[in-house]
Amino acid sequence: MGMFKKRVRLSNSRYPDRFFEQDFWIDTGALYSFVPEDCLEGIDVEPAVTRNLILADRRQDTRLLGFCDLQIEGLEGRMPCPVVFAPKGSLFLLGATALENFGVEVDPFHKELKPILAVIGGFLASA
Repeated sequence: MGMFKKRVRLSNSRYPDRFFEQDFWIDTGALYSFVPEDCLEGIDVEPAVTRNLILADRRQDTRLLGFCDLQIEGLEGRMPCPVVFAPKGSLFLLGATALENFGVEVDPFHKELKPILAVIGGFLASA
């Protein structure tokens, strides 16, 4: 799969004037977006919960998770998304949850994020 980056503006949901912009790697293999903890602390994002994670190298880790508003280059709007407080110096990764929140799929050949139709209710109950 072709790897590519998108510019993301990440802001504190409660204080939108606290933000930063960074190039994020698109990572469909990651459930959550991954942001170095010092960057999140720099805009006063507070952790909401902890999550047990399996990292790409198969190590397990427990990390804090918080919520931020994201704006992604080339897409309309701003969406609240969960973000993992990653170790300092980590890569910035945009995970599947954020991509789903924005209603896009990854086109690795053209290095684009393309809108998709959202599926609502995948189960029909019988009477």
